Amino acid sequence: MNRSLTVWWDGEHVGQLALTEFGEPNFTYVPEWSTRANARPISISLPIREDPFRRRECLPFFEGLLPEEGQRDAVARALGVSRTNEFRLLEELGGDIAGALTLLPDGQTPAEFAHDDFPNDPLGDKELLALLEALPNRPMLAGEGRKLRLSLAGAQSKLPVVTVGGRIALPKPGQPTTHILKPSIARYDGTTENEALCMTLARRIGLDVAPVELRVTGQNRYLLIERYDRNTQDGKVRRVHQEDMCQALGFTSARKYASEGGPIFRDCFGLLRDYATRPAPSVLALLDAAIFNTLIGNADAHGKNFSLLYGASELKLAPLCDLLSTVAYPAIDDRYAMKIGKARTLDEITPASWDRFATDAGIRPAYVKRSVRNVAERCLLELDNARDTVLEAGGRADFLTDYASLLRSRAAQTLGTVT
Repeated sequence: MNRSLTVWWDGEHVGQLALTEFGEPNFTYVPEWSTRANARPISISLPIREDPFRRRECLPFFEGLLPEEGQRDAVARALGVSRTNEFRLLEELGGDIAGALTLLPDGQTPAEFAHDDFPNDPLGDKELLALLEALPNRPMLAGEGRKLRLSLAGAQSKLPVVTVGGRIALPKPGQPTTHILKPSIARYDGTTENEALCMTLARRIGLDVAPVELRVTGQNRYLLIERYDRNTQDGKVRRVHQEDMCQALGFTSARKYASEGGPIFRDCFGLLRDYATRPAPSVLALLDAAIFNTLIGNADAHGKNFSLLYGASELKLAPLCDLLSTVAYPAIDDRYAMKIGKARTLDEITPASWDRFATDAGIRPAYVKRSVRNVAERCLLELDNARDTVLEAGGRADFLTDYASLLRSRAAQTLGTVT
């Protein structure tokens, strides 16, 4: 008998992810979903149709729901599953994932959670510290016997959680999570301050950024990020659909970098123009995001770090997250995941680089250069305020001073590329 997972979208049966007799995953929309007047595809790369999507077609979307790189290796070890067995990993982790979908074994239906029906016990300091220590070896708490099925894409350690009166708690099985707990990266000092500063600065200059808070428990600093793919309606937390640009364009996470054949900015801008409900605001938001990542030195801004958010009647660029100045760490390659024109680093960028980038983006070069100046000038104006905000939250002054100095230097250098 073939094994399958039922794919649900906000309580509606959408389709089946099934293994063929040869062990290959296929995805098929069910007629009850595909024939309805308002049927929506789960991914731009998986349009509504009757025929099944074979492994090559459906893998980018479904594999893209799983942790990546070392995090996937650690999850697979904890579960006793091969890292290349995407179906089994989704079988174990697919209860609460990015976006509106839930993947459940056949015969199970999504649980309903009213706001106060299932009170969660907030974690005490000792429990929270133990959780932070466990995550590197057991991402998503995989294999701990808690019956939690949680998954988030990305190569960094993180955990979906809920909050109770502002305190962190673990979800009940099947409960939609509302926040993401993100510990520091052990091998790089000060990543929590770094990311908090970059995210706060982005918000202060007017970019649409996921709300983030730096917290301190004992000697541990971590981020608590509010999920933009969740909202509360009638006392219930609802999942809101989203997909990253690699999923939408049909690239697996192994090809998320442009150097490995993954998306480039031209692909991302084209995607927004073709599918965003109101393309102009999303295109301009991506332009500012690309400039900001260039300025802060986020060399890891690849296709999976930009997403599409599906509202009730709108598709748009999702709020930004994972904004980190990777150039602060010499061990990390400083070449951008997606080039600015032909330039791979800030030192290589010239006015001609922005001209070529403008062509890729389909935006007038004069407008692009004006946007570069605006972003850089606003960063210089808001940098001290952003640093003070993170400092007041418990960020360490020495790291914040160093990162602010780095960003100030890069903002000035960025201004020099268009003047």
